Amino acid sequence: MARQSYAALQAKIEKEIARLKKQAQALQNKKRQPVIRSIVKSMREYDITPEEIIAAYNKGSARKASKSAKSTTGARGPRGPVPPKYRHPDTGETWTGRGKAPRWVTDAEAAGRKRDEFLINTPDSAV
Repeated sequence: MARQSYAALQAKIEKEIARLKKQAQALQNKKRQPVIRSIVKSMREYDITPEEIIAAYNKGSARKASKSAKSTTGARGPRGPVPPKYRHPDTGETWTGRGKAPRWVTDAEAAGRKRDEFLINTPDSAV
C-alpha cells in the first residue's frame, strides 16, 4: 500500500469537510422549509406585511445588541453617577458608599466612630 503524502491527505480531508458542510446545509434547509411555510401562513392569516416583520426583527436585534453591551459592562449594566452618601464634617470630603472606603472613613472607624455619623441627610433619605 502506497503511503499518502501530507498534502494529499490534507486535500482528501478538506474535500470530506466540504462534502459534510454541504450535507449539513442541505439538512438545515430541509428543516427550515416547514417553519418558513408556517410563518408565511400566519402572516397571511393575520395580514402581516414583510415590512412589519422587518421592523419587529430589527427591534429585536437592537434589544439583543443592548443586552450584549450590558453583558460586557456587568450583570446589571453600566452604573451612572451616584450622589454622595457620606460627608466628612470637617473637610467636606464625600463618599458614595460604593467601592473601597476612603481613608477618612476607615481612620474614623478605627478611632471608634460609627459610619452612620457621616451620613448625609437628604430629603430622599427621610423615610
